[in-house]
Amino acid sequence: MLASVAQVTPESTQQAVGYPTLFVLVAIGALVPVVPTGALVSSAAVVAFHQTAPFSLLIVFGVAAFAAFLGDVALYWLGRRGMKSKNGSRWLEAIRDRAPEERLAQAQAKLADHGVMVLVLSRLVPAGRIPVMLACLMAKMPLRRFARGDVPACLAWAVTYQLIGILGGSLFKEPWEGVAVAVALTVVISVAPALWRKVRHALA
Repeated sequence: MLASVAQVTPESTQQAVGYPTLFVLVAIGALVPVVPTGALVSSAAVVAFHQTAPFSLLIVFGVAAFAAFLGDVALYWLGRRGMKSKNGSRWLEAIRDRAPEERLAQAQAKLADHGVMVLVLSRLVPAGRIPVMLACLMAKMPLRRFARGDVPACLAWAVTYQLIGILGGSLFKEPWEGVAVAVALTVVISVAPALWRKVRHALA
């Protein structure tokens, strides 16, 4: 028994703990958009890039995409319940609070022009997911149709942030250095649009 315990490598231990943790955090981040899920996926990709186990990056991609999809579908289902309820719900109010009127109007226009494919773009644009989700709710889009559109959105999102992590991991020998770069890149990507809007309004 001691021999079998000794054969368990730190890498396998990281995977046993890391994959479930990534799944839980990404799913929670999709439900409660305060967890930096993009940074989580990029960081996990950095660690997987430096591991010797085969398919580590593929597993990170699958776990992240599946968790994001489940979180999105759960939040949309909760939002639909709130729309049907006379008194609404705290989940619906949370979605509305995170969807400024200007962004909601843009999302509604794009949804009318492009249909569910706008979900793909909403997942890639920082702070774009919630306004588009609210636009879908207000348009009374069925859950099944939303789910079909959300599949490619989550796949594209997982690929994008995983590529950021791979880039960070390939630049440095130490995983922690790659994680730091990946997190910095995802923060810049998420903050840049909001800063640009503030600058544009200040100059207008």
